[in-house]
Order: sequence, then structure tokens, then C-alpha cells
Amino acid sequence: MSQIEKTWVRVATCDAVPPREGRAAIIGSREIAIFNLGDRFVAMDNRCPHQSGPLCDGIVAGDAVVCPLHAWKVNLETGEVARPANHNECVRVYATRVDAGVISIEA
Repeated sequence: MSQIEKTWVRVATCDAVPPREGRAAIIGSREIAIFNLGDRFVAMDNRCPHQSGPLCDGIVAGDAVVCPLHAWKVNLETGEVARPANHNECVRVYATRVDAGVISIEA
């Protein structure tokens, strides 16, 4: 079996995403939310599973972001909805890396 080559896409400089905040980036037809957790960057689709609220504009609380529209809480590492508790929806997450001050995501 051959290994599938990972494709990394440069999306932002580290200083473009302030600590404990998110920013949106467009990759093709997808809008991605990038979050600065202080010690690392995480990325996920920029749509809350409830009513497509912009997660990049939400409040970062610990390892989660709270959607600005209806306060759904989404785990930034797994994409799983933490609040409301009885929902099984999740948001697609992307691997990130930083090289020379530039954030890339695995697309």
C-alpha cells in the first residue's frame, strides 16, 4: 500500500490570530475557523451544526468555543458538541502546524 501524501495549506500568520480568539480563512469553497489557544492553534469548519453560526466569532472557553448565535458549545479538539448535551452533531476539525510563523492546516 502507498501512503497518502498530506496536503498542507498556508492559511494565516500566527500574529493574525490573537490569543484566545478565532479568525476565518477560506480554502476553496470551505470556510475554516482558526483558533489560537495560546500554546497551539486548532482549526475546524466555521459553521455551528445548529444554524451555521460563525464559530470564529465565538467566545473561546477552555478547550471549547461558544457559538455567538445560540450559545452551542463545541470542543475545539474533537469538534463534538458539548452543549446542549443531548446532541450528537459535530464539526469537522483539521490538523494544524506552524512553520516560520505561518499556520497551515491539513486539507
